[in-house]
Amino acid sequence: MTNDSIRVVADISMSLDGFVTGPNPGPHNGLGTGADALHAWAFSDDPDDRRILREGTLRSGAVVLGRTLFDIVDGPDGWNDEVAYGAGEVGEPPFVVVTSSPPASVRLDALDWTFVTTGLPDAVTAARERAATASEQRDTRLDVVLMGGGATIGSALAAGLVDVLSIHLAPVVLGAGTPLFSPGSSAALIQREVIVTSTATHLTYDVVGHGAAV
Repeated sequence: MTNDSIRVVADISMSLDGFVTGPNPGPHNGLGTGADALHAWAFSDDPDDRRILREGTLRSGAVVLGRTLFDIVDGPDGWNDEVAYGAGEVGEPPFVVVTSSPPASVRLDALDWTFVTTGLPDAVTAARERAATASEQRDTRLDVVLMGGGATIGSALAAGLVDVLSIHLAPVVLGAGTPLFSPGSSAALIQREVIVTSTATHLTYDVVGHGAAV
């Protein structure tokens, strides 16, 4: 399976007013004040929520995230045995982190981390290679998943690196936080799927064009 056949899927939870974190996110405040509501669907008992989470994470051949999000998930209050990628639904794919410099140490050292210091396009290329290898090993096409944060996904959209945009729209208004879309950014989308559950509206779009940089 070639690298070019691997889709890049931006997958993120968002509030009704467009924020992917609450105010003041950080290693000791997770994804910000009030942000638990964004991810309630991932821990829901709703069968559609469980299916969406399971299917999405099963297709994860490699996962890309920015340094800010890495510092949160690897921080003292980040991922643990109960809360990790896919909310425990699947195994542990390789993770590719976009950063200006690798961290001095990694708390979650049992996970497969690659730190790319030459920019987001190179990080996506590295993730495609990992996902292509995993696809061959499992004999099924897997995806590269951009899990965030918001600036990383916004930049990837602006650079034309995203094939599919998957938004889990939570029924909450945060009022402040990290926006997914910045003023001046644009993208041409084709709506492919809308699934309404008790905790979120799951929206899937094909990305067919991109606009100004974020």
